[in-house]
This record gives sequence, C-alpha cells and structure tokens, in this order.
Amino acid sequence: MQGVRTMERFRTRKALLALMAASGLLLTACSGGGDTGEGSKAADRPEYGAAEPAPAHGDEDGTSERDERREDPGHLSTFALDVDTASYDYARRSLADGRLPDPSTVRPEEFVNSFRQDYERPDGDGFSVTVDGARTDDEDWSLVRVGLATRTAERGGERPPAALTFVIDVSGSMDEPGRLDLAKESLSVMTDRLRDDDSVALVTFSDEAETVLPMTRLDGNRDEIQDALSDLDTQDSTNLGAGVETGYETAVEGLREGATNRVVLISDALANTGDTDADSILERISGERREHGITLFGVGVGSDYGDALMERLADKGDGHTVYVSDEDEARKVFSEQLPRNVDLTARDAKAQVAFDPETVEEFRLIGYDNRRVADEDFRDDRVDGGEVGPGHTVTALYAVRTEPGARGHLATATVRWLDPETRDPHEETGDLEADALDDSVWSASRGLRTAATAAYFADALGRGDRDLPDAPRLDELADHADDLADSTESEEIRGLAEAIDTANRMM
Repeated sequence: MQGVRTMERFRTRKALLALMAASGLLLTACSGGGDTGEGSKAADRPEYGAAEPAPAHGDEDGTSERDERREDPGHLSTFALDVDTASYDYARRSLADGRLPDPSTVRPEEFVNSFRQDYERPDGDGFSVTVDGARTDDEDWSLVRVGLATRTAERGGERPPAALTFVIDVSGSMDEPGRLDLAKESLSVMTDRLRDDDSVALVTFSDEAETVLPMTRLDGNRDEIQDALSDLDTQDSTNLGAGVETGYETAVEGLREGATNRVVLISDALANTGDTDADSILERISGERREHGITLFGVGVGSDYGDALMERLADKGDGHTVYVSDEDEARKVFSEQLPRNVDLTARDAKAQVAFDPETVEEFRLIGYDNRRVADEDFRDDRVDGGEVGPGHTVTALYAVRTEPGARGHLATATVRWLDPETRDPHEETGDLEADALDDSVWSASRGLRTAATAAYFADALGRGDRDLPDAPRLDELADHADDLADSTESEEIRGLAEAIDTANRMM
C-alpha cells in the first residue's frame, strides 16, 4: 500500500538524517519560493522573531536602519495566504469517476482548507491567530497547526455593494453535462440572491470574447439579466486569454467606487486557442489589477479540467479557485459563498512562522508550494500576498521535529495584511509552547484531527516526497476518518472518509 511505502521512506530518511547529525553536518533545504528554511535545522540564535521589515518604498536612499539587522532565515517559514479548495474537490470528482487524480493536481493545503475550522473569530477586520499541535508516534515529530480566521460574514448583514463580471466559457467542451448547464442554473439562482444595489456584467468566450451584458444594477433589471443567462449556448474553441482580457476591460468600464469589483471566471480551463499561458494572460491585465484592485475568482467545472492554468491564474490574479461537479456544490458556491463573501477583509496577506532554535530541530511546511515567499519579503508590502474575505479560515500544517525533551517556547506565528481600503498594514501573532502539544494527533481536537486526516490523504494521493511523519496506511486512515465522521456527525467529514475508502480500494 502507498501508506506503507510512505512510512518506510520517512523512516529511512529519518535514519539518514540521524547519521548526518552524528557527523556534525548542517541540514539544509532549498525552496523555489526563496530561502524559507523548510526542512532545515533551526539556526542556533538567541533571537527568533519575525523577519525585519524591508525598506519602505518611499525611502530616499532605498535603505533602512533595519537593513543592518537581517534575521537568519534558517528558522523562518513564510507564505502567502491561500483559501483555494479546487484540488480537493477535483480529486473527489476523479475518484467518483473511477480514477485516481493526477498527482500534479494534488495540493495538500487545499485539502486541509476544504474543511471549516472552529477558530476564535476577531471582533473586527483582520485575523485571529491560533497555534496548536500534537505529537506523533515518530520519535520527536509533531504536527503543528497554524490557524487564521477572519470575522464572520454575517456581521450586521453589512457589506459594500458588489460589482461582479462573470466571464463564462461557452466553448464546445462546455457542452458536456455538468458544465455550461450547471453554470447557467447556478448563476440564475445567484442572481435572485444578490441585493438590488449589486451589479453584474456577462462576458462569454469561445474562439473570441464578447460582452453580452455591460455592468447592470440588479434593481429593476433582474429579468434582463436572467434572459441573457438563458440565451447562453456553446460554440467553438477555448480562447481563455481573450475571455479574461475582455472580462477585465468590462469590469473597468463598469467600475463602481466603494464596491467590491471582482471578475468571476467559470471554465473547464482547457485553453486551446489564442494565449494559453497564465503569466502572459495576467501580464495583459496587470494594469487593471493593480490600479483598480479587481480580484479574480475562478470556478472550475468538468471531468477534464485545466487545473494548473486555473490555479495559476487565480494565485497570481489576487484571487482563489473552487471546483464544482454537481448541483449541490454549485449551489453552495454561487448561492451561499460568493454572495456572502464578495467583500474583502484583507489584501496581500502573508504568514510567517518563527520556530525557536532552542527547541526545534527541523520543520517543513506541508503544501503551499506555489505560495512560498522569501522571508525578507514578509514586511515588504509591494510583494503580493493573498486576498481573504469575511467568514474564511486558513490552515497551515507543519511537520516539526523537536529537540529531545524539548521544553518551553516552540513557535510564533505572525500574519500581516493590508486594509482593503486604506492599504495600511496590520499584524497579529500567536504562540505555541512545547507543553501545549497534545499527546497524539488522533486524540487531539476535532479540527486538528480533521486537518491531519486531510493532509495524510493528500500525501498518499500525491505519491511524491511530501510525506508526513508517522503516515498511516490508507486503510488505517480510512478507519480514523470513519471514527471522526461518526463522532462529529459532519457530512463534510463523511465525504472525506468515503473518498479515502474509495482511494484505498483503487491503490
């Protein structure tokens, strides 16, 4: 079984690391997103705070007094916040269709963030920070959970009006049941749920892009909008680049000051005509994104789905992605999540975790491979982070090896974000002590057990080198998930347990 191979690989590597440590070698690791310290031995230093701020953009000589005191990044881990969930939902769709998901589409953080956590919520805009963890049966290894939460979306029912530009794929591939038909029905229901002071625009694309409906207030115009939706029909090729570019042009033309302006891309992302490169597409709309702060919300559909393209567009387009495969998921996204969460509470949000070099021997962040940020860029507010709205939770899991018999402080997590309106920076922190670790992952809190189960599942499906400590066999993980679903009576966790059981029978 995959779980057995994973556990054997981990134990082999652990033995090798022990030999290296005995030889006095320094453990190091490389990260594509900068020197984040993942997998490295914590630096032997008395200081372990967050990285010092970068020079302010307006400094006359481009330097700062803080530059004289650069922190050693060996004990730091920095990443942009991400609330995407598409990877988990697409994996479930693949398993339901009788095939294992392509390992390249498995992103552990999206599995983990598919489950709402019960973190304490802040009173106003910004974040609360929760840091906890539990020990595993692998000696000195623990799972540490960093949890961030925004205020609830229902606070007083207040939010600014929304100006939403829907960019809808009407190419031939969208003719498959569960694609355009699902999008049309979902948008029709959503139109009835939006407020009178909200606005929508419709852009379609196949081999070319067309603005079907300019930005239109819902008040008195719902019938016109519904008619435009019902007339949508599939055509030819998929020129996704033209659709995104025209969508942003339409959004700028209908820009509303004081409103949340957002482009909602609905597509199977199987681009085959025109510009098919995410970076090139984003460069063509970079001015609109930066000047007007228009965010991109990607909704993936279809059994064949261009996951990599959609994920990159959303990550680099200051937004996030979801995937829908049936009416229930579509109703949840369009009728509940999007109307309620069109507001933003934080822009360019980043997290940095500082592990105490006195107590932590080794650590690595699980997932977030495409969201790593150089440690020195944590407080450089010119560097993109993640956009987060009300009602969201963000969870990051770390595999952490502590020093034998470690006592005292383990880690400090700091989240930094910009106010969506003023762009003023804010920070919040949370700490974890060694004696606060639970004795076992499987007897820890519901939230930590759920996050661990989802991460172990992603680890098995990914079939790569992202293995976690003390990884159970997949049949054992299915039993843990069943127990968790029974004790919580959660439909979401029951769905996770069923997906793990399906994968176990196929691997």
